[in-house]
Amino acid sequence: MTRTLAAGVTGGLVASLAMNLFQRVAAPAFGQGGSNDDPATVKAADSVTRRVTGEAVTQKHRETAGSLVHYATGAALGAGYALAARRWPQTTAGFGLAYGVAIATLLDDAAVPAFGWGPAPTDTPPATHAYGLASHAVFGLALEGTRRGIEAALD
Repeated sequence: MTRTLAAGVTGGLVASLAMNLFQRVAAPAFGQGGSNDDPATVKAADSVTRRVTGEAVTQKHRETAGSLVHYATGAALGAGYALAARRWPQTTAGFGLAYGVAIATLLDDAAVPAFGWGPAPTDTPPATHAYGLASHAVFGLALEGTRRGIEAALD
């Protein structure tokens, strides 16, 4: 179980990095990046900070706080994925692609709007949906590749 969790957490962190790198390169092709609005990760960090301290994340720390949320979420999703893959191998369908698409749907289309961190799916442009799906597809593929590599190396 420890090996599975280590592979999942590490896979989630690597996948989060891969997603960030993909977004840096692909954002212009999807018409993204021109907004002055904080990303959902920063809004999530702000929500948690307000609940804990009663104050917003300072401007100086907003980018760092958003990154922390992104990577912590990736690590948690990676751990959950690895545990699920161990119990139900079909979880890895499409080399992690199905998981990436499911995460995009769950987070971007359900959780983000439900918590008020972004618009409802019906208020989101198609290019933004495509960007989110592509980004999370990269996450899923990188997660599965890393998980398999670590599991194989530890066998």
